[in-house]
Amino acid sequence: MKRVVGVVAGIATLVAGLVGPEGVAAGSDRTGHWGPPQRPLEWKQCPPETNSASGGLLGLGSARRIRPMRAGPPGDRREPVQECAELRVPLDYREPYGQQITLALNRIKGTASRDGNHLGALLVNPGGPGGEGLSLARYVAARLPKDVAARFDIIGFAPRGVAPSQPAMSCVDPARFYAPPRPDNVPRNDAEEQVLVGRARQYAEGCGNRWAWFLPYLTTENSARDMDAVRAALGEEKISYLGYSYGTYLGAVYATLFPQRVRRLVLDSVVDPDGVWYEANIAQDHSFDRRHRDFLAWVAEHDDVYKLGKTQAAVSFAWYSMRSRLHDRPAGGVVGPSELDDVFSNGAYSDRLWPYLGAAFSTYVRDGDPSVLVKLFHLEAEIDAEEENSYAVYLGVECRDAAWPRSWDRWRADTRRAHTEAPFMAWPNAVYNAPCAFWPEKGGTPVKVGTSHLPPVLLIQAERDAATPYEGALRMRRLFPTARLLTSGGGNHGVSLAGNACADRQLAAYLRDAALLPLRKGTRGADATCPGEPEPRAALMKVAAGAPGTASHVSAVGR
Repeated sequence: MKRVVGVVAGIATLVAGLVGPEGVAAGSDRTGHWGPPQRPLEWKQCPPETNSASGGLLGLGSARRIRPMRAGPPGDRREPVQECAELRVPLDYREPYGQQITLALNRIKGTASRDGNHLGALLVNPGGPGGEGLSLARYVAARLPKDVAARFDIIGFAPRGVAPSQPAMSCVDPARFYAPPRPDNVPRNDAEEQVLVGRARQYAEGCGNRWAWFLPYLTTENSARDMDAVRAALGEEKISYLGYSYGTYLGAVYATLFPQRVRRLVLDSVVDPDGVWYEANIAQDHSFDRRHRDFLAWVAEHDDVYKLGKTQAAVSFAWYSMRSRLHDRPAGGVVGPSELDDVFSNGAYSDRLWPYLGAAFSTYVRDGDPSVLVKLFHLEAEIDAEEENSYAVYLGVECRDAAWPRSWDRWRADTRRAHTEAPFMAWPNAVYNAPCAFWPEKGGTPVKVGTSHLPPVLLIQAERDAATPYEGALRMRRLFPTARLLTSGGGNHGVSLAGNACADRQLAAYLRDAALLPLRKGTRGADATCPGEPEPRAALMKVAAGAPGTASHVSAVGR
């Protein structure tokens, strides 16, 4: 998925020894935290680079599994006042007094009375794996209703490996390794396929050479234990949590390990806990292709604007013809077919980007003008040091969390099969995750997610979400009997706090009073529904610096 604690070998047995029936670590302190006693956090003024209020979410993605959303929708842009701190946690929770690493945190303090309406800490995570979370804390504080935000201390954190936490992973020089145009994600022959395989090996080797000491402990389970260390350092008996995309899986693992530590739990755009991780990527191939076809149909509906064909089939022919042409003649010498995949996969996360994608598509095909396409690539898809750090952690977590096929023959056969039905994403997705076939650390055993020992849980899911297909939310609902599922129309990834007023009302009611949706007895579907947001208005959008970032709520699960 472009997505998501892998566990150290044998840690499942260790957990059985450390964790009692309620998920409390044996030998832990009075807060239930397993590890050295925590000193109170020292909250300080944040560094200047962390003071922007524009954050966003992450999700599971196409050619880039779960990428950070560039920005949220227009609206109330309150500037939250934040503080920052650092927390030392064990690299290996089997050796709590051993080597330590540092997590970067931020906090937007609630203003409600501490002896009355205050509800403690609300931790947030944007997804990935690889999303840093500090910008999301600012975003959530600005977007929640003021009376709800006032009742929580909203806590963002950069998970282990993600800058500005230390160490921050990097496995290659992105300026050289990802210099555009890259080799085509869809190989035309064996020689081109071997180039892609060689790059996957090179990336995996780069991570192993630099991070052999760190990779065994880069897992979702350890990140969940880091969250409990944050809880203990905050002095909280319980925490609330809002997670998007891969963040839903992280939240589910935390709730499974520490159910007695959960006050509120919101999982938005839900990862399938049964698909960790190879199978989830195969499923994602099909859901991304479906959402891409939604975009092509929208372009056809607006042929008066884009003039690329009046049917989905005609527009699809134009799109794949464009992609084929870029193989030999990259747009502006920069955007080849792989860069095109990266740009247009963003449209599967949010239809707010569709007018920009339509403009880039039309001006290139009809006018031979690559400028809009090139600008979109630089704004939305170029891989810089921050993106490469996110990708390194994405792979580190997912490759370690669970077993992946180690035979490339299996990858090739499965990808070719998926490509016949889902050509938009099958090969780009395989290439994105291919380093896991050669990863220096073998995958472990995922946490068996699920528990009935939780307060009410709120799940939120769009019906046609590409990054986290709808079926995953249904499975998560069955694994958490206290959960209720709110479904929205459309396919935007990251439903709440993104412009859907109905979903935002349900979220606010739940956070405010733990008000749960009524259970629809006997149903396997949603407990309540919200309409999706209206489709965007077609226009030949101009792309100025920062334009898509202010108009799109884009993310990616898995990158």
